[in-house]
Amino acid sequence: MENHPHFSTYHLITLCFLALYGSSCTQTTPEGARVDWATYLGHPSGNQYSTLDQINKSNVAQLELAWTYKTGEAANYQTNNLIVDGWLYTATPNSRVVALDGATGKEQWTFDPSGVYESLADGDQRGLMYWHDGDVGRILTMKGNRLFALNAKTGEPIATFGENGSIHLGESMDVSGRPNVMLNTPGQIYKDLFIIGANVGEDVPGAVRAFDIRTGKRKWIFHSLPRPGEFGSDTWPANYLEKTGGASDWSGLAIDIPRGIVYVSTETAGPDFYGGDRYGENLFANSLIALDANTGKRLWHHQLVHHDLWDMDIPQPPTLLTVKHEGKEVDIVAVGTKMGLLFVYERVTGEPLWPIEERPQAATKIDEIQTWPTQPFPTAPPPLMRQKYTADDFSTISPRAQQMSKEVFRQSGNYGAYPPPGTEQTIMFPGYDGGMEWGGAAADPEGILYVNVNEIPWFYQLVPTKKADGSALPNGEKQYLIHCASCHGTDRKGNPAGSFPSLENVSSRLTKETVMQIINKGGGRMPAFDQVSQARREAIISFLFDEEPAVSSEIERDKQAPPYVFRGFQRWNDEEGYPAIKPPWGTLNAVDLNTGTIKWKVPLGEYEELTKRGVPITGTENYGGPVITAGGLLFIAATADAKIRAFDKDNGKVLWEYQLPAEGHATPSVYAVNGKQYLAISVGGSKLKPHPEGTVFVFSLPD
Repeated sequence: MENHPHFSTYHLITLCFLALYGSSCTQTTPEGARVDWATYLGHPSGNQYSTLDQINKSNVAQLELAWTYKTGEAANYQTNNLIVDGWLYTATPNSRVVALDGATGKEQWTFDPSGVYESLADGDQRGLMYWHDGDVGRILTMKGNRLFALNAKTGEPIATFGENGSIHLGESMDVSGRPNVMLNTPGQIYKDLFIIGANVGEDVPGAVRAFDIRTGKRKWIFHSLPRPGEFGSDTWPANYLEKTGGASDWSGLAIDIPRGIVYVSTETAGPDFYGGDRYGENLFANSLIALDANTGKRLWHHQLVHHDLWDMDIPQPPTLLTVKHEGKEVDIVAVGTKMGLLFVYERVTGEPLWPIEERPQAATKIDEIQTWPTQPFPTAPPPLMRQKYTADDFSTISPRAQQMSKEVFRQSGNYGAYPPPGTEQTIMFPGYDGGMEWGGAAADPEGILYVNVNEIPWFYQLVPTKKADGSALPNGEKQYLIHCASCHGTDRKGNPAGSFPSLENVSSRLTKETVMQIINKGGGRMPAFDQVSQARREAIISFLFDEEPAVSSEIERDKQAPPYVFRGFQRWNDEEGYPAIKPPWGTLNAVDLNTGTIKWKVPLGEYEELTKRGVPITGTENYGGPVITAGGLLFIAATADAKIRAFDKDNGKVLWEYQLPAEGHATPSVYAVNGKQYLAISVGGSKLKPHPEGTVFVFSLPD
């Protein structure tokens, strides 16, 4: 290996060691080194780091398009592609799996889960899982409520896995029935297990599970929403399982392979915004949890939001790395939040690297809802975004925008990330979509963590589910407010920028049967509502089609309806459509976790029309994460200006950029085939614009 300038014996030993635990062992020759990206986010540790340095600071400006592959599908395309044995595996916007030659883009095979189960719902999918037994490799993929195991060389389902090649994700959840559980973020492989979280409805208790990768049978389960008598159950009120769900892990997990520890980050409990029936700390919602990867036993945990009433899920998987802290090497786990905070812990003991303070928060304005009196804040590193909207944050991009933001601020005010529940509109900043988001953070061996951040203001408001005179609302409207308004708004106008379509005049576009099918199956960001009774679903449809719902004794005696619901997700934009806050609106950050300090911060993304007006570069809202390389580079797309960029990891200077045809809301992959390094990114679909065709873009240096 010493004859090859971009690959070392150390790298080969490392990769072969990982092969013992389910990653691909890279075989190389001096004439044609191959380095795979065989795990979601590049490594079981979630470090989003590549040992390759063929593309580096001296030549990255020469990077050019090597090949593309068009999927023919228009929906969110968020896949972090896998590259194994020279083949690139991608999950398309509609969750087909396609195997491509990693050097040319030539299609090898394709598999469509809908050809096996026609009723599977479409949904965002961020990656795949790969495992091999020394002979045959397997690709694990998800669509709707099923997880499939495929032969990596042929794409054929493996008949000995589950039910003729797949398992139902709602089975073995330790709940009654078979809920319509989904999975948009892949899990990780440990030995012959695959370990996953789940996307669950607000009434389905969350869990982390490990399955035998050969058979699909469950090996262990950890109830992230504890059952009565289990550790953490005393942080809930009586009969809590009748009134809540969630607390699951949808954002992903990381594994310390040598130690056999899996690190899990969880969401809020349901209902997201009304917590009157679940007062308490609500373990293990909003928590970082360390589990024994062999048994699922809890080793330690830290809750990062107590009694969440604001949808402050932990939005990204944990990241494992090693730092020099107070003169000693320390293995740590770090995780970011929607509030732009980084929590850092010693990996084995769970001890915080720096003190964490419980700080008082504003009390509720509604009698039916109690707020937890304090919330945790790390004393280091410092927050990566502003923690409150103040008079210093009025928009500066135009006099009109500045005046508008000043007027709204005077009316609404801001309490930071934890506004007290109330019926008056309040600025929500930090906001629902971060801070950090699901793209993850990258870490290099020097102990530096790189992460992109949003600084977008939103609004927060609760609305009553009764009329002003205290009388009951019509059944259909009431059920709509309870189950649909948080995403589509109390006014049915939706939030297209957040992938929540308008439901106004739905009868002119869709039939009742189609709407019922969508409610039953889910799709995109919408979960299936199969746990909601048929009578309530029919009442919702009656409301959407402006009809009187059929009288139902079940609904008439419904005692579970909350007295308040969330008004809906609403970004606060100015009249031109830009965020109503002084820039930056999106940043890229390098955080030195050896010292707990910010090394550098730069705007991420640009609105060229504002730059031409003389406005300094603002950054944009961004979704999708960074990748760091041994070549001293950081690659990231993510931005609203639809560019992929290479930054100097030492100072944040842009060294290369490429204009994509659509936004790249995915984390890139870095790999080598036949001694040549490549950069791959999934492009298409958007939280911010209409969905263009999903396309894989792959870049390399000229021959």
